[in-house]
This record gives sequence, C-alpha cells and structure tokens, in this order.
Amino acid sequence: MRWWKVAGLAAFAGVAATGVVIVRAERRRRAYSPDEVRTRLRERHAEALAPRR
Repeated sequence: MRWWKVAGLAAFAGVAATGVVIVRAERRRRAYSPDEVRTRLRERHAEALAPRR
C-alpha cells in the first residue's frame, strides 16, 4: 500500500470520528427540555456573578 493511500484512509477515519463526536454532542444538547436549559443558564449566570475568592 502506498503512503498516500494510508494517509487518505487516516484522514477519512479522522473525519468520521469527528462527525460521531459532533452528532453525540448535538443529541445530548437537544435532550434538554427548555426548563432544564433555563435552569442551567441561570445557575451558570449566578456562578459568574458570584465574587471570587
């Protein structure tokens, strides 16, 4: 097998793996109900406003 074939296969595998990661993250993000998202955002906002030690 030539080196360019190996490089092409490695690139294809990398693109496929990246796509899987993106799809999983999107599914996880869409799994939240609007109320859960609102609650999480409010918690993060309160943490951001809290004074640091």
